[in-house]
Amino acid sequence: MPLVSVAVPVPSLDLLTYRVPEGLEAPEVGARVLVPLGNRRVTGIVVDAKPPVPGPSDGGQVAIRDLLDILDPEPFLPQTVVGLARWVADYYACGPGDALGAAMPPFAWVESEWRARITAAGEARLAALGAGGRRTLRDSALGLLTGASWVPVRSVAYRLEHLDGSRRGRIVPARALVRALQEEGLVEIEDVLTGQADAFKTIRVAAVTAAGLELLEPTSRKDTVASVGPKQREALAVLAGVPEGLPLSALRERGLSTDVVQRLASRGLVSLRRDQVDRDPFEAATFLPENGSAGDPAARELTPEQTTALERLQCLLAGGSFATALLHGVTGSGKTELYLRLTAAVRAAGRSALILVPEIGLTPALAGVFRAAFGDHVAIQHSGLSDGERYDQWQRIRRGEVDVVVGTRSAVFAPLRSVGLIIVDEEHDGSYKQEDTPRYHGRDVAVMRGKREDALVVLGSATPSIESYQNATTGRYEMVTMTRRVLDRPLAHVTIVNMRDEFAERGPDVVLSQPLLEGIAARLSRKEQVLVLLNRRGYATAVFCRQCAATIDCPNCSVSLTVHSGPRDTRRARCHYCNYSTVVPKTCPQCAAPYLDQAGFGTERVEREILAAFPSARVERLDRDTIRRRGAAAALLSRFGRAEIDVLVGTQMIAKGHDFPRVTLVGVVSADVGLGLADFRAAERTFQLLTQVVGRAGRGEEPGEAIIQTLYPGHYSIRHARRQDYRAFFDEELIFRRAMQYPPFVALTSGIVRGRSLAAAMEDAETIVGGLRQAGGRAGFLVLGPAPAPFVKLRGEHRAQFFIKGVRRATMREAVRKALEVQPELRRRVAIDVDPMTVL
Repeated sequence: MPLVSVAVPVPSLDLLTYRVPEGLEAPEVGARVLVPLGNRRVTGIVVDAKPPVPGPSDGGQVAIRDLLDILDPEPFLPQTVVGLARWVADYYACGPGDALGAAMPPFAWVESEWRARITAAGEARLAALGAGGRRTLRDSALGLLTGASWVPVRSVAYRLEHLDGSRRGRIVPARALVRALQEEGLVEIEDVLTGQADAFKTIRVAAVTAAGLELLEPTSRKDTVASVGPKQREALAVLAGVPEGLPLSALRERGLSTDVVQRLASRGLVSLRRDQVDRDPFEAATFLPENGSAGDPAARELTPEQTTALERLQCLLAGGSFATALLHGVTGSGKTELYLRLTAAVRAAGRSALILVPEIGLTPALAGVFRAAFGDHVAIQHSGLSDGERYDQWQRIRRGEVDVVVGTRSAVFAPLRSVGLIIVDEEHDGSYKQEDTPRYHGRDVAVMRGKREDALVVLGSATPSIESYQNATTGRYEMVTMTRRVLDRPLAHVTIVNMRDEFAERGPDVVLSQPLLEGIAARLSRKEQVLVLLNRRGYATAVFCRQCAATIDCPNCSVSLTVHSGPRDTRRARCHYCNYSTVVPKTCPQCAAPYLDQAGFGTERVEREILAAFPSARVERLDRDTIRRRGAAAALLSRFGRAEIDVLVGTQMIAKGHDFPRVTLVGVVSADVGLGLADFRAAERTFQLLTQVVGRAGRGEEPGEAIIQTLYPGHYSIRHARRQDYRAFFDEELIFRRAMQYPPFVALTSGIVRGRSLAAAMEDAETIVGGLRQAGGRAGFLVLGPAPAPFVKLRGEHRAQFFIKGVRRATMREAVRKALEVQPELRRRVAIDVDPMTVL
């Protein structure tokens, strides 16, 4: 019988081999199959239809189990996407199921779930225990199953782990407990499949039958006509005018209830069916740019620089083979227009285009531009959509109904056919890096997909990543540069405010400098708009005691709690990592002194300061706290684009990709907030953020200005951002990177080991590092650590960290893989991050 290799959605698990039962046709690569895994049934993806036969293990023959079912008669995932996911699994040192999971749409997994229900014997056992007395964990599990309904075993596990109100690291073997209860006859267990093979939305449609049309004829028998009520006759008349039928919802809007239609159906006068419909995310779009490109892109005139850049890129596109180009254009130079032209060209050649953006907040604007240009040939993919919308959009792409996809990093796995162009907008942005397994970088995976599909990959940015710019300067990427803005508009004039001078003159509590206040006042008087950036949310960054110097810290993470605004007596302190929160106390938890004070400030404080200085101004805030509701960010940006807001305060969300012609002033509060981080990319991120946000000013007819507040005006990232001189920053940053042996001169891999205590985490890390050092001595890479991680405790787990530096990534990955194979019990407590964007 034929064999297949299957990837299952279990972290770090390698490919599994299964036998295709007799009578079933072998599934193709990319098809979903239902397979046994331990005592569960799970969905897997076929990744190899002709795998080698496994050899003997532990002195005996390997037991190969049969597939249980084949869910797809044809590939669910294209083979190109399966191959790309396998590359991701290998490069980023994760399991193939982890990587393929990133490529799957919602509702795509089917798996088994244990459910338990108490028996009469179990009820009797509980009654005998009574209300008092000490109960064992098994008794507690039995107590959670009272009643006649089936209870998922995972729900039992969760409730047992939280019996005392907090988990505290306790893991309860609920399946073993429930199985033991079953053996005693106290509970019964059923194994059911959850999920579904597809999740299309359907609607009920009514259509008039021949009998219904006959009844409407004037020659119909009077007794038959009389037996039909007025509402039923009205429904027949409405449906007669629409032979293809109407949804029941449309009939209800006309006052014709579902009951009326069903009575007609029971008499054969109306037929009922279910039609599949696609959920359209564009129907709910609330932000399409007023000045967005629409219609035929070729009808708009290009600047000389745009023309030159487009010609170079079109030459690469016409070659029909893989190439990567870095489009380095200053803010406002018209990169989006080139994206549209290139997309039109690749579609004319019969191929498709994939456009990636770093954040959900940027997707509606860019998707709206492409939708205006290419109509319903455009699909969008990002996590801000509902699961149903994402599923339907994914299926439209898979069916080949669209040839342009706009989305965030996960869209790099979109099942597009014949990809000829991949655009990565704002390619420098750290949001392209996935923080959880699989820890892939969307930009780098896009380059690999382009290589595999012979596509042109365009990396666009005003502030390219150091790695991408280095690749361009060394000839690995094609360099395409645009140094001037559209219509030759000048770059914003930048003023640096030394906040040490402001503190000396106005006191240590100054938030907004005098120049920034004066600049805002001038813009408000001229009915212009202002953006104010502070890349830190909340009202205050810490609560401390003036008597004992203690701070109020998160009990689960090694960070101080951030105060969020509200009435003074009800302000809450919240952890931005685990979301723990508490009301800010009135006395110190350590010494009980009533001398608590707040230090630092975030966007909420800035918003309040601006409102206090300009009470009549329309001020709003855009950060993660204000956009929890779906569509809130797009709605807020839409209002700002319509000039319904005078001043918009926000975090880095407001710094990139937006085009607001009425913005003539950008203020940056605490520009150096990221420079104090113990991270080798701190200067690069600061320069990029400042340059990007400064570029939001002066994109209309009026010139722009930026005012940057900082304590370190002499730092090279701030000096070069003031002049918006990327090359000068790159040259100086490269000196630091070369001296410290950081990327792009070496490859870096980070490892985080989690444990219930720091000592346990360090001990496990030492075990792994010991094996790596032995391999590193032979392979020529360097192992640093282990040491306590900068955030030594996160979400209740202690963390130890180590790094690997070298020039051969494949050798480093293989060494990590072998070190973890020796300690398989550690694998789930170790997070390996290849090419990390941060070392915190």
